[in-house]
Amino acid sequence: MRAEHRSPAKGPGQPGTTAAYPLVRVHRTGPSPYQLSMAGVAGRSGLPPELVSRFVALGLVDAERDARGGLWFRPSAPSAIARVQRLRTGLCLNYAAIGVVLDLLNRIERLEIALRHSERAAKEPTTWT
Repeated sequence: MRAEHRSPAKGPGQPGTTAAYPLVRVHRTGPSPYQLSMAGVAGRSGLPPELVSRFVALGLVDAERDARGGLWFRPSAPSAIARVQRLRTGLCLNYAAIGVVLDLLNRIERLEIALRHSERAAKEPTTWT
């Protein structure tokens, strides 16, 4: 069996190209949470689409690619972009540092939720049967 490789002159999805990896299809059981287009997110956040794409590439904003390569965002993406912008301008952080700060803030949020759940469970009376 001969392995086929993508032609470097042609991008994926163009006629005459084949991938060296298997095609994976994702089947959703419910509606997609990714509903905002690149134009919608860029317009709502007041940033150029190129900068929004850069945020996605850096992992600062979550997005999903469709079959045509277009990016789709969750409705919360404009607020996530605003958070990145606040960290950038307010604390003068570079984008790598912003990624670390966002990871730490997410960890803190998860820990606070777990703490609230454990406190709530400790307050509930235990019934032994």
